[in-house]
Amino acid sequence: MSSKSRLDRAYKNAHRIRFDDTSKFILFSDCHRGDNSFADDFANNRNIYFHALKHYFTEGFSYCELGDGDELWENLSFDTILNAHKNVYMLMKQFHEDNRLHMIWGNHDMVYRDQKHVDKNLSTYFDPKVGGDVELFCDIKYHEAIVLEHSETKQELFLCHGHQADWWNYLFWKLSRFMVRILWKPLNVMGIADPTSPAKNYKELIKIERRTKKWIVENNNLVTITGHTHRPRFPEPGDIPFFNDGSCVHPRSITGLEIEKGQISLIKWQIATTDNGTLKIVRVLLEGPTPLIDYKTA
Repeated sequence: MSSKSRLDRAYKNAHRIRFDDTSKFILFSDCHRGDNSFADDFANNRNIYFHALKHYFTEGFSYCELGDGDELWENLSFDTILNAHKNVYMLMKQFHEDNRLHMIWGNHDMVYRDQKHVDKNLSTYFDPKVGGDVELFCDIKYHEAIVLEHSETKQELFLCHGHQADWWNYLFWKLSRFMVRILWKPLNVMGIADPTSPAKNYKELIKIERRTKKWIVENNNLVTITGHTHRPRFPEPGDIPFFNDGSCVHPRSITGLEIEKGQISLIKWQIATTDNGTLKIVRVLLEGPTPLIDYKTA
C-alpha cells in the first residue's frame, strides 16, 4: 500500500467534527509521555505542557492530540505512564468528560487503533485511595484521522499523525517498536539517536514531507495538519497548505497550533526569566493568526 493509498483511506474514514468561528481548538502531538525515566523525553517539558493544557481547558478550548501521545514503544504498559504523569491524565480526563478531547493514534501508540485494547487499558485505572478501579477515559475513541468541517464555509481541515507517508513506521511499526525497546531505548539514555525516527533523520523527514505535499496537491490543496516529524510548519496563504504542529519534546519548549475565531496560529510555550529573576511559563506567538478562509481553494 502506497503513501497515497494510506492517506486516501485515512481521509475517507476520518471522524468528522463540525466547527465554526466560535470554536476553539488546540492541536498538540508527539508528547511521547513515558515513565519519567532518563529515556522519557516528555518529562523535561511536563510542567510546561500541564500549564498550557490547563490554560486551554480554562479558556474553553477543545484538545486534539494528533498521535504519539503515549510512548508505547519504549514502555510495555500504559499503567506505568499513567502513574508517572498522573496530573496530566487527570486534566485530560476533564477534557474528555466535557466532550472536548479528540484523539488520533500515531505509530508510537498504534495499539490504540484496536478498540478492545483501548477499552481494556484506558477506560479505568486502579486508585489506591479507594482500593478499586475508577473511570478514566470511559468510552473514548481513537481515530486514524479527523476532519474539521466549517459549518458555514464548508472548508475542511484534515488532521492525522502523518506517519501514513512514512512506509517503514506505518507498515513495520511492530519491528520498529521491538528495536526501540531492545536497542534504542538504552542507547537513547546515552545520547545516541534512533535513525529510524524522522524527527532525528533529516533525509527521512524531507521524504515524508515531500510525499505529504504531493498528496495535498492531488487533493485540491486540502488543508492538512500533521505531527510525526516534530518539525513545525506554517505555510503562507497561496503555498501548499501543509501544517505541522511540531511536538511537545523540543528542548525546553512545546509547540502547537491554535484554531480560534476562524484563524490558525503556531504557538510555543516555554520557560522565560523575568527581570527580577523569576521563572515563568509563557506563550509565544510564532506565526499567525491567519484566517483559515485564506487557505480555501475555489
